[in-house]
Amino acid sequence: MSINLHHHAFAGNPLRSIPADQLSPSAALKSLNTIILQNNPSPPSPNFKVLPFRNGSPLASSSVGSDHSPPIWHLAWISLDDLKAIFKSSGAKLNGDSLVYLGSSAEDDAVYWAIDVSAKVPKLGTDPNVGSRFVELRTLMVATDWEDIKAMQNLAIAGQAKALLEWHNISQFCGHCGKKTVSVEAGRRKQCSNDSCKKRIYPRVDPVVIMLVIDRENDCVLLGTRPKVISRVWSCLAGFAEQGESLEEAVRRETWEESRIEVGEVVYHSSQPWPLGSNSIPCQLMVGFFAYAKSREIIVDKKELEDVKWFSREDIRKALTLAEYKKAQRTAASKVEQICKGVEKSRSLAGDFNVESSEHAPIFVPGPFAIAHHLISSWAFSDQNAH
Repeated sequence: MSINLHHHAFAGNPLRSIPADQLSPSAALKSLNTIILQNNPSPPSPNFKVLPFRNGSPLASSSVGSDHSPPIWHLAWISLDDLKAIFKSSGAKLNGDSLVYLGSSAEDDAVYWAIDVSAKVPKLGTDPNVGSRFVELRTLMVATDWEDIKAMQNLAIAGQAKALLEWHNISQFCGHCGKKTVSVEAGRRKQCSNDSCKKRIYPRVDPVVIMLVIDRENDCVLLGTRPKVISRVWSCLAGFAEQGESLEEAVRRETWEESRIEVGEVVYHSSQPWPLGSNSIPCQLMVGFFAYAKSREIIVDKKELEDVKWFSREDIRKALTLAEYKKAQRTAASKVEQICKGVEKSRSLAGDFNVESSEHAPIFVPGPFAIAHHLISSWAFSDQNAH
């Protein structure tokens, strides 16, 4: 079973498409500040839409699917006028520097923003009469129908917004002189407030190499499992690229460090933004490779991995065929619906994609939203993908 996505999860953001945004960040911020200062309702065009976040989770809602399809989650955008009213009722101050610019769309004549309301408007997302709640982004990822282009685009928008907001939270002070930073370019950049410094600070993306190590001669691949991960879940080896190191060199080094397998040829597959890492790393860039082994004897680095093994193509195909990814997505979508109704507390549902059918699979591999899944499945069904 080879699952083909239009984009990897968190990629394909329509607000970052080419041609560039219809409205520049500086022009968007100028219009935003003008409207915030007005006491009258904002003009109908352009339409300012804001996505609130609390503790890294976006505000979301859920609607009933058509026919027998599962519920569909949506980003719960609110108007700028409603945001002003919410801040006023909470006694909090709203200004343009509190928001980050996500982009604009000529299609619906809208300008999109995100804001972190964690400590400012505690009542938002708690009204039992309003069907929206703050839902963890990883939970929304699992609940997303990967065949629904619009849903995947919403996931990408939410991912970019989360990464930007968390970057703002960890870059409040200049790393050069220690003074406070201020938001510039509608939240796309920050700058030191010290006139003698004025250092510009840009959002960073940390590259992580994800490699499927392949033994051509024996037609098998190398997978590892980490401590405290769901039983029998195996995935590609991975690691951060270091300074002064190419991505190909990182693939070879990380593979050697974790398994003592020597790698020769390294071939690029694809990349994926990943805004689900630790708060200290707001966004990683997962870069996927096929790496061809020059040795077979494994020595596992127990500090990093619980185990590393070679798996045959037959084992991998069986695991992918028996894993009920679609069923897991439907289950997660129903749970999001319950969360938005206030019935169930939000929690991470990443493990729901590791679902076993009634038949026995030798291993589980990550679900369709991980780049590792597509590295593994594209190798396992390479003969089918060629047609």
